[in-house]
Amino acid sequence: MRWTLKPKQDPITVDTLKKALQVDASIATLLVQRGIETYEEARTFFRPSLDDLHDPFLMKDMDKAVARIEAALLQGENILVYGDYDVDGTTSVALLSSYLETKSDQIATYIPDRYDEGYGISYKGIDFAHDNGFSLIVALDCGVKAIDKVDYASEKGIDFIICDHHRPGEVLPKAVAILDPKRNDCEYPFKELCGCGVGFKLIQALASKEGKTVEELSEYLDLVATAIGADIVPIVGENRALAYFGLQVINSQPRPGIQAIIEQVQKDKLTITDVVFIVAPRINAAGRMKHGNYAVTLLTETDAVLAKAYAQEINAFNQDRREADKRITEEALHQITELNEENRLTTVVYDESWHKGVIGIVASRLTETYYRPTLVFTKSGDKLAASARSVSGFDVYNALQACSEHLEQFGGHKYAAGLTLKEENYDAFKQAFEDEVSKTIDRNLLTPEIKIDMCLDLRQVDQKFWRIISQFAPFGPENRTPIFMTENLKDTGYGRCVGGDDKHLRLTATQDGYNIVGIGFNLGDKIDIIKNRKPFNAVYSIDENHWQGQVSLQLKLRDIKS
Repeated sequence: MRWTLKPKQDPITVDTLKKALQVDASIATLLVQRGIETYEEARTFFRPSLDDLHDPFLMKDMDKAVARIEAALLQGENILVYGDYDVDGTTSVALLSSYLETKSDQIATYIPDRYDEGYGISYKGIDFAHDNGFSLIVALDCGVKAIDKVDYASEKGIDFIICDHHRPGEVLPKAVAILDPKRNDCEYPFKELCGCGVGFKLIQALASKEGKTVEELSEYLDLVATAIGADIVPIVGENRALAYFGLQVINSQPRPGIQAIIEQVQKDKLTITDVVFIVAPRINAAGRMKHGNYAVTLLTETDAVLAKAYAQEINAFNQDRREADKRITEEALHQITELNEENRLTTVVYDESWHKGVIGIVASRLTETYYRPTLVFTKSGDKLAASARSVSGFDVYNALQACSEHLEQFGGHKYAAGLTLKEENYDAFKQAFEDEVSKTIDRNLLTPEIKIDMCLDLRQVDQKFWRIISQFAPFGPENRTPIFMTENLKDTGYGRCVGGDDKHLRLTATQDGYNIVGIGFNLGDKIDIIKNRKPFNAVYSIDENHWQGQVSLQLKLRDIKS
């Protein structure tokens, strides 16, 4: 594990902010690292407000989208709300359809089948709209590159409104309106909304025409916060405010479908991390194992008893997903050792029986064992399909582009991608990918990195410090949980391995007479470093430990070294 200390911040900026906020230099430094340099920026950060959300009509084409929907509602047109099968897509569809259903009973939803139709807008979906008399499709979390599909719909007399957050191509589809803050000609101030966030801006615009405030739309924010967490968008700016208030809704008055999921895990108060690891996987499991429609049905259900039944069904899909994920990961790891490929610079594995819905998760699991660019293939029709995952700092999309002569198609971004190829090209591609990565990767990137915000003395880790940094939440991209390093620690002598197979490390760190408990998950093999009160350095985050009614601070150890 590589430890990398973040660069020092400008001391004058830190000192100015420290004085303005009357906080310790350590707190001021953490804020400046996050781009917060003034009292006003700090106020917005610590006290998010829905009043800080931007006017939705600043988004390019918002006026056109609102006018077309208003006309459709007035004329009693059939409106089809169309979205992708992942969490962002299904929450988007649930959000917009449930809002529009308060205005009309001519609203229906459509989620494409992951295996039959694939990602995004499909011809099959447009044919469904045409056969059932829909004159307007509102697509969410997809569509910004669907030029041919939108033309096809137009030929059938169907208008399109696209709400997307992916980067558009050079040519845009001929839709009535395209809401996408990443459009080059869109001057919307915040560019990092997820698909559900764009959908929320649309209902905010529609509601404002009726004189409603954004506070009156807070019931939809549980969906937005779930999508923000699941889609791994930066939790800054508008996303921070939407996630902050969305979590309040999740923890106080969530919709019946989300409430039913929470009841399954019996957790009191959810953080954004809990949303990512508890709520999102269950919603995602529907599209992975069965069909995304199950997720939309759960998220739009208003009857608590029915919602409970739907949540149990989705939980069963999630159990199936976990079992498939575990089994396939074990088979893939066995394949790597059987082929003596432990020392390659890439992982490329294939089995025709592997479930297409979980190969992306398996690729992520494999990078936890062999930290290197990874592709997991399975059979898909008459071709092979793969999910690709990368390591921090390496652009897997560029590597695939260099091997594109072997591929049928591919798409994605720096750290995750999807691709297909003909089975007879698999071996040639596998070697070409290994060769390309060997040529281009910095070998340091093949060792996982921990980025450390700052060094602390153990005595600085007190309740006051914790109270302030806990207000940095919700955490996520561009506002990560602060990571600290403390040097020259010793264990008080009671450090031990805990958990099944002694996987975890529990200790009491001491420095200059100040003690604090630390827990290191999966660090049990480092027990020898702390034995006999030998000095060690630790990298950790801080959290609270709740045990038998007692609450105390603890170090959540990320790594330790002699």
